[in-house]
Amino acid sequence: MSTRFRDVLAAGDLVRIFVLGRLVHPVIIDMFGLAGGFHGFWLDQEHCGLTYEQVQLASVCARANNFDCIVRMAPSDYALVTQNLEAGAGGVMAAQITSAEHAEQFVRWAKFAPRGCRGMNNAGRDADYTHKPQDKFAAESNRDHFLAIQIETLGALEQADEIAAIDGVDLLFVGPSDLSQAMGLLGQFNHPKLHEGLDRVAAACRRHGKHWGTVAPTKEYTQMCYDKGCRMLSLGADVVAVRQGIEVAKTNFRNLF
Repeated sequence: MSTRFRDVLAAGDLVRIFVLGRLVHPVIIDMFGLAGGFHGFWLDQEHCGLTYEQVQLASVCARANNFDCIVRMAPSDYALVTQNLEAGAGGVMAAQITSAEHAEQFVRWAKFAPRGCRGMNNAGRDADYTHKPQDKFAAESNRDHFLAIQIETLGALEQADEIAAIDGVDLLFVGPSDLSQAMGLLGQFNHPKLHEGLDRVAAACRRHGKHWGTVAPTKEYTQMCYDKGCRMLSLGADVVAVRQGIEVAKTNFRNLF
């Protein structure tokens, strides 16, 4: 069964993902794979400055576990978009987008002509290290790479409908922490104003036949988003998994601490 994000979404199913940033290691990816139930993960290059080699290693481990994976990155470096794709990631996600025009620029960076302006180089993993001829590579890359735009600024929220309408955008991904911060409601995930923003994103995606996702900071927020039609949920994280494991150890052996 395919775990490609696009395929799972097309089937109307929930895409369950986790995030790696501080602890990008094969063992962590294998452990999530052995746990079962996840379709893949996103790599947090925005906050953690992941290198080409780290993205490459994580992508190899993703394929070994039948996972899909994308890289969340700042939309500030044209070359880094194509490097992440050539390293083997299944797609890219742009953080801190401020407008539909900003999102369109990112899409053009990720797509070959005629849709975009990505530079041709078929020596990477996404072209099977030169095994794909350039014309076939360009067509398949434009068709298959997953592209998400984060909605976490007031500008992006205001233009959510225009962003969802962009050809090549597969998913809008709400960053609840930054969006609540932009609204002056940092961490207030159950505030009605934030909920109105989620409704705006959900409506834009329905109107243009797109999907939306979000991070899951609380059970209540996560269930609410699912009920509103969210079909990609980030339900785990490397640092959180380790922190909670430490807490369990301390709880189980409380009398020894």
